[in-house]
Amino acid sequence: MKSIRRAVAAGLVGGALVLTSACGGGGGNGGAAKAELGAGGAAGAPSASAPAAAAPTASGAPATSAAPKVSQAVVDIQPKTGAVDVAPDGTLKVAVSGGRLTTVKVSDRTGQEVAGTIAADGSSWTPSGPLAVGTAYQVSALAADAGGVVASADSSFATLTPEHEAKASDNIEDDATYGVGMIVSVSFDKDVKNKEAVAKGITFKTSDGTVVRGHWFGNRRLDFRPEKYWTPGTKVTVQYRLKSVEIAPGVYGGTDRDEPFTIGRSQISTVDAEAHTMTVVQSGQSSVVEITSGSPEHPTWNGTMVVMSKEGVVRMQSSTLPGMTGEPYDLQVPHSMRLTDSGTYVHGNYWSNAFGEDNVSHGCVGLKDAKGGGSGTSAGRFYDGSLIGDVVTVQNSTRGRVAPDNGLSGWNLDWTTW
Repeated sequence: MKSIRRAVAAGLVGGALVLTSACGGGGGNGGAAKAELGAGGAAGAPSASAPAAAAPTASGAPATSAAPKVSQAVVDIQPKTGAVDVAPDGTLKVAVSGGRLTTVKVSDRTGQEVAGTIAADGSSWTPSGPLAVGTAYQVSALAADAGGVVASADSSFATLTPEHEAKASDNIEDDATYGVGMIVSVSFDKDVKNKEAVAKGITFKTSDGTVVRGHWFGNRRLDFRPEKYWTPGTKVTVQYRLKSVEIAPGVYGGTDRDEPFTIGRSQISTVDAEAHTMTVVQSGQSSVVEITSGSPEHPTWNGTMVVMSKEGVVRMQSSTLPGMTGEPYDLQVPHSMRLTDSGTYVHGNYWSNAFGEDNVSHGCVGLKDAKGGGSGTSAGRFYDGSLIGDVVTVQNSTRGRVAPDNGLSGWNLDWTTW
């Protein structure tokens, strides 16, 4: 009997050693026992599929137990455990040979999971976007070979903390209301090299499904607009996800934030420089205002512009304009709304009587006003009824078309070019 008890004990110890070998290490190969432990079995304890201790035969010798199956699937995770300063984009990869991936879980220390997709052939998994910078991650992956035997692998690593970040600013105020021509203009304080990744990192959520597209002007400015003017009442949220985007070598986007705004009523104004009038259509109601636009020496730009800002009284000086001819001036101009970076305004004019008769300005569109600005004047009523983002189109001027990057004039590019 002692020999039988020793044989049984030896069989139990042998079974435990085999199980430990099959489950150990967190490497790429694992058997069925490893898979069952991953589903809730206790480490080091035999699982339902572990070989039982051999029962003694009639002769008193233990029966031979079957060895656990080892999966032919080999899972590879990059980066490996312990890696630090990992780039957040393009570095995390999970792949398998000799089988198909069945489950991949990537999460940070808070339990927030990273979205990703297993390839159709089961050979790889890729994250849906860049990881967060300065974050520790845990990766667990399971794969099965052709016989259904499961293998597993794990990895833990940390992404880098950026040493250099860019500042992204725009022309949007949270919860503000803008006109139907509003263009969101984003400016960076450093040159952007990875323009495609940056454009993908700024998205628009719209209440009516309006599609918004970006257009680059140089290396530091990215403007966004829909194909046509916004629909009144549309709720819009600009979603910045740039903190983990490498916008240039070693430089990251620096911000994750949301900016909501609303599109107000429609107002589209058309200036006829030849007729010296401006037709204002607000919510379907039309009115005509007499104006004076740029003189033959200083004509107003043709094309579609957008109210960039409402600036109230602005000091305007001829000395600040290169190449300006005629009488010098230094005026406090009321009801000023900027249309271009180069200095085109719609504003009040109290020093002229040319409205509806002649073009005498230095490139701006002037409306009749009182000195200091009167609320009951043409300029005052137009100013009070206008929103940033309202459209002002000039036609029949002798000057060329305004450049699309001069102010918010991107509507002068067709959608296929945009």
